[in-house]
Amino acid sequence: METIKYTLTEDQMPTAWYNIQADLPTPMPPVLHPGTGQPITPSDLEPLFPMELIVQEVSQERWIEIPEQVQSIYRQWRPTPLYRARRLEQALDTPAKIYYKYEGVSPAGSHKPNTAVAQAYYNKQAKVKRLTTETGAGQWGSSLAFAGALFGLEVVVYMVKVSYRQKPYRRALMEAYGAKVIASPSQETEAGRKILAQYPDSNGSLGIAISESVEVAVQDPQSKYALGSVLNHVLLHQTVIGYEAIAQLEQAGDYPDIVVGCTGGGSNFAGIAFPFIGAKLRGEQNSIRFIAVEPAACPTLTQGKYTYDYGDTAHLTPLVKMHTLGNSFMPEGVHAGGLRYHGMAPLLSHVVELGLIETRAEPQLSCFAAGLTFARVEGILPAPEANHAIKAAIDEALRCKEEGTSKTILFNLCGHGHFDMQAYMDYQAGLLRDTEYNAEEVAMALAGLPVFN
Repeated sequence: METIKYTLTEDQMPTAWYNIQADLPTPMPPVLHPGTGQPITPSDLEPLFPMELIVQEVSQERWIEIPEQVQSIYRQWRPTPLYRARRLEQALDTPAKIYYKYEGVSPAGSHKPNTAVAQAYYNKQAKVKRLTTETGAGQWGSSLAFAGALFGLEVVVYMVKVSYRQKPYRRALMEAYGAKVIASPSQETEAGRKILAQYPDSNGSLGIAISESVEVAVQDPQSKYALGSVLNHVLLHQTVIGYEAIAQLEQAGDYPDIVVGCTGGGSNFAGIAFPFIGAKLRGEQNSIRFIAVEPAACPTLTQGKYTYDYGDTAHLTPLVKMHTLGNSFMPEGVHAGGLRYHGMAPLLSHVVELGLIETRAEPQLSCFAAGLTFARVEGILPAPEANHAIKAAIDEALRCKEEGTSKTILFNLCGHGHFDMQAYMDYQAGLLRDTEYNAEEVAMALAGLPVFN
């Protein structure tokens, strides 16, 4: 009998998050205060985050214990299954072995609750009443809405306007969990009003939505801001994915030669890859390759500049050194809304600069084609974001076929596409198009970078 699914019991779930900073050969560049250009202090971040998350953000400890109350909620869907994609292998006629870690089994349908539950827990412990946040495709917003409902927190979500229109059912899910959802840019904040005054028909961006949610959070002492990607503590919380995968691959008697994940802000890629990169940094294995895949319409890693930039459009956030297209860059309204961010996680950017990760950008049509190929043999319809990882995994499997080599490929299927049916309908009707980034717009955005570079 050929095994398809590798599962762990609840008592085999990781009890600590892994912090890759403990194993890096060189530390990350410091986060800078936007007013002084000097490294920020914990007190500078207190208006935005509870102290426990600030401590995690700067920690150099290898392991950070997962609170039991967070573990108890994780057990509703964790450990998540690891699948051997045997039917996909057969369809591709490849000697490669393909595995995927499926995060779509969470209540919100993606990997995002791994950090949403943790952030809601620490905010509740700090007696916070309300969380504000942004969301692109809605996976993060729905995850924080779910977590907020569990902990009795009010949640306000600024949803990028193009996704607000494209994905009404994702918005409905957030509202079902009790969250308030606002199309961004909006008239409710100074940042939103400024954008609309200049660009009345703006489709919005994650940078704008971050500005709006940060502005609201800092004006209310009972509110804090929650971010679904980019920050160190967010990537930290996602590492349960990779450590479960390591244990499941041990069940299979296998170990990956290639690890693949899509990248927008960096959280799901870090979740699957950082535990394996840590093993490589510690000298436990050496041959593994890591591939981060982003949309050609927003190619932060492949075309962005590694430099200090703001995380938002209105310049309300600290300055972080990351791969960026410029905080004013406005990407095309591709359906992979969760990958439409002008910057990349500073920690992931640093790991890329260390030469530990390969990067590539893919257009949306070929990614949708890969997603449908996967769905028709494996039965799971992926989120548009996850299609980027599938495209790269298929390409690597076909390379094995051409070269006559057998490699073990692992990718993170970070969420299902059940709330993205309009995107698939548009694709199959021939209504979607490939869009490349506008080099002139990127040049203009980069020209406006802060002076601390």
